[in-house]
Order: sequence, then C-alpha cells, then structure tokens
Amino acid sequence: MKELQLRDAKANLSAVIDEAIKGEEFLITRHGRPEAVLIGIEEWRRLSAVPSFGRLLMMAPEGIAEARDRDTAGLRDNEV
Repeated sequence: MKELQLRDAKANLSAVIDEAIKGEEFLITRHGRPEAVLIGIEEWRRLSAVPSFGRLLMMAPEGIAEARDRDTAGLRDNEV
C-alpha cells in the first residue's frame, strides 16, 4: 500500500485513480496521520461482498440453538 499525503493526492487525483483501478492501494494521510484509504471499485466490491461475522451468525440456521444446549459438564479425563 502506497502512502500519499492529501495535498499530493489532490494534485494528482486522476493518476492516483488510474493506479487504483489497476489494483494499487493508497493510504491517504493528513499532517502525517492516516485519514483514508483509496482502492479501486472492483476491490471495494470484492471486499464489501464478504459478510461480517455478525451477519454470518444472523444467517445461521435455527437449529444452531441446539448446539448451545450441549453438555457443558466439562472435559472428560483421557487416562491411558
């Protein structure tokens, strides 16, 4: 990921966007602090299509409650 100061990103926005389209990622900084990330639209679509862990849990089948009702008595001894 390339780091780019905001003023440089503004001055070269067209070129920066062209590079982002080709897959380059940019960390935009202001006064030395990270403020934003610039990525191409295809990378953004790929990343936004990945569901969050919370969404995955919400999509779980209703039978998942049975897993919560399992025996919680502890582990058994594995004596040989």
